[in-house]
Amino acid sequence: MIPLPLARIAEITSGALSGMADPRAVVRGPVVIDSRQVEPGSLFAAFRGANVDGHEYAAQAVRAGAVAVLASRPVEAPTVIVPDVAEALAALASAVAGSLPQATVLGVTGSAGKTTTKDLLARLTGRIGPTIAPVGSFNNEIGHPLTVLKADHDTRFLVLELSARDAGHIAHLARIAPPSIGVVLNVGTAHLGVFGGKDAIAKAKGELVEALPATGVAILNADDPLVRDMAGRTDARVTFFGRGEDAAIRAEEVTVDERGRAAFRLRTPSGVAYVRLRLYGAHAVENALAAAAAGYELGLPVATIAEELSEAEPRSRWRMEVTDRHDGVTVVNDAYNANPDSMRAAFEALGVIGEGRRRFAVIAALRELGEDSVTLNEELGRLAGGAGLAGLIVAGPDAGPVLEGAFAAAGQAAQGAPPPGAPPAGPYPQQGTRIVHVADAEAAAQELAAWLMPGDAVLVKGPRAMGLERTAERVLGSAR
Repeated sequence: MIPLPLARIAEITSGALSGMADPRAVVRGPVVIDSRQVEPGSLFAAFRGANVDGHEYAAQAVRAGAVAVLASRPVEAPTVIVPDVAEALAALASAVAGSLPQATVLGVTGSAGKTTTKDLLARLTGRIGPTIAPVGSFNNEIGHPLTVLKADHDTRFLVLELSARDAGHIAHLARIAPPSIGVVLNVGTAHLGVFGGKDAIAKAKGELVEALPATGVAILNADDPLVRDMAGRTDARVTFFGRGEDAAIRAEEVTVDERGRAAFRLRTPSGVAYVRLRLYGAHAVENALAAAAAGYELGLPVATIAEELSEAEPRSRWRMEVTDRHDGVTVVNDAYNANPDSMRAAFEALGVIGEGRRRFAVIAALRELGEDSVTLNEELGRLAGGAGLAGLIVAGPDAGPVLEGAFAAAGQAAQGAPPPGAPPAGPYPQQGTRIVHVADAEAAAQELAAWLMPGDAVLVKGPRAMGLERTAERVLGSAR
């Protein structure tokens, strides 16, 4: 973070110093919201959550080295008291971003693939200069400014992930650190219940391109009609990526190996190069193309882009992590989050990784789907039940529609009629799919452990609230 005295922080945040705070004391960063992450020179932002009130940890944070606390009420520590801590954090981040005229801000949004694309793009910008990017999905009104506040005068690039929980959220995040390059990946069915339809989701995602200056660049997915139409919502230059010939940055001759990793010829207006991804799942091609398009606009040679994409390993946890136990069981941990589109992509990847093997899946009902919840969860069940699985475990209290769809599809598959759009069936549909409902992630791990034999393949995927990464971690730690 740029060093700032408390007096300046109070001025930026419209705050008042309290608790014998020294106005000349300098915060050098980082700004944190967890007292356990405090370092000497930190600013501790005290948030009041549903279960924990950060104000109660103020004194502990200062003892650990924090210069002061950003708080909404007096505490027993040097404090900058503000009306709203989240708004103050945003104002502070905006001031820091505005003091970095040499830094280029890149924003990434979309219904799926944001974190992977952000990680790939940060790797590319790192070839040019010092880059700040969040690890994981720090993409909301708290994580976004915390990431921006990590920047200092040496920062050349800020690669930021922007998520939308409602209309106006992306526009708000873009005001904190105005982007010069905006990447829109796709418009899917994530948060469908919040927005009410895909058109509304597209309107929200398009707030990113609307925030771009005329001198900026919008990187848009030519293969998604709702994203492609966003070209009319910006004065910035537009570059399309995709698999079709009308995309300036495109993938040709795409192949997928036995581990589900894609390779392709990357074509750009100035040349071609071969990319062999280490990321799992064919859907990673679109993420790589989006990052490549942004890298190309920054002037990176196509050979350098291809080299970096080919060397990139998964950076953020629980996103298509593929791990082999010593007994040959392969666990695909994609448990960070789930929506209808990412579920289908994950099952397609399992179909490739588990070809010729017994395949199992642990899933949970999708959420934030509104009035479409029952229908879409039944479709998820039919997808899973018709995927040639030897066994399916559905976790959580709201699994009814998923189970109904799964039982129906499993019966259909056993009769030799897989549901439309189902992944290629493995060698076991004729035996039927064993379908079990359990209460939580721990119960799922216990049930699954009794099923697995050497050489099996398992997919674990569900909404964030279910914490199914615990299932994957327990299964990986329980090899017999």
